[in-house]
Formats: sequence, C-alpha cells, structure tokens
Amino acid sequence: MSRPTEPEIALLAAEVPPRTTASSYPPQFAARMSGRVKRPLGNAFGLRSFGVNLTRLAPGAQSALRHAHSRQDEFVFVLEGTATLVTDAGETELGPGMCAGFPAGSGDAHHLLNRSEKDVLYLEVGDRGEGDSVTYPDDDLQASLGADGRWHYQHKDGAPY
Repeated sequence: MSRPTEPEIALLAAEVPPRTTASSYPPQFAARMSGRVKRPLGNAFGLRSFGVNLTRLAPGAQSALRHAHSRQDEFVFVLEGTATLVTDAGETELGPGMCAGFPAGSGDAHHLLNRSEKDVLYLEVGDRGEGDSVTYPDDDLQASLGADGRWHYQHKDGAPY
C-alpha cells in the first residue's frame, strides 16, 4: 500500500513545476495570458488557507484581467524587473523590492502589465476562502468560486461561458 506524497520541507522556488494550465479563464480571455508562467509554491507545501505563486511575466504579458475580489485579500511583491500596476486610481510602476496589497471587498480592480523589455518576476499571495466572487470591469466576465474549489465564469448578465 503506497503512502500519499508528503509535502516538501524546503525547495528551490524556480524548480517548482509551472501550472499545467496557463489560465482557468474562458478561452477567449485565457489567450490574453500568453507570456505568464505561474509556479504554485503554496501547493508544493500543501497549504490550504492561502496560495503563493512565483509568477514570471515576459515582455508584453499581463498578470490577469483587471479584477477585484469580494472576499480574497491579495498581495504582490516584485523580485525582478519593472511592472506597471494598473488600478482604478491609475498606473504605478513597481520595481524590485516594491509591493502592493488589495483588501477583499475594496472594489479596486487591478492587474500587472509588463511594458518593459525584460521579464518581471514577482510573488503573489492570496487567501483561499470560500464564497469569493470576482468582477472584471473591462470585460464581459464575472466569476465565483464554487464549492468544488474551482472558478465558474459567467457573462455579466449571468449567462455561463
């Protein structure tokens, strides 16, 4: 009888395999995530309450569609390169050592863009609480986190994708 795989104690973040699916967005939106590679560090340790990703954005790539969570706090910390943070308040350049946070329910839609000629590497942290929903002000899209732990996407009128 085999035992379940034990989570790692320590590892090199850059060696964690990237997600097998680049994005869970519906296909017409997922295509816009080209050039983004996420390494799910939290999953490698069996974390359940919050997620941690080491994310690399190639030049011209974006972190996500501009979005705001109802119940999930989010935090990003830039390790390498220069990203442009786009929020409802405008644009802010984030360089190495800079960070930004987005409280749940604040309604401040945000995402990162790589407008530079070099890769951007950053850590993103978010909780995994139940009942979260996401709004996407620039796109005909909304999402809710199902009891199955997966994102379910709808048009803004509620019709499913």
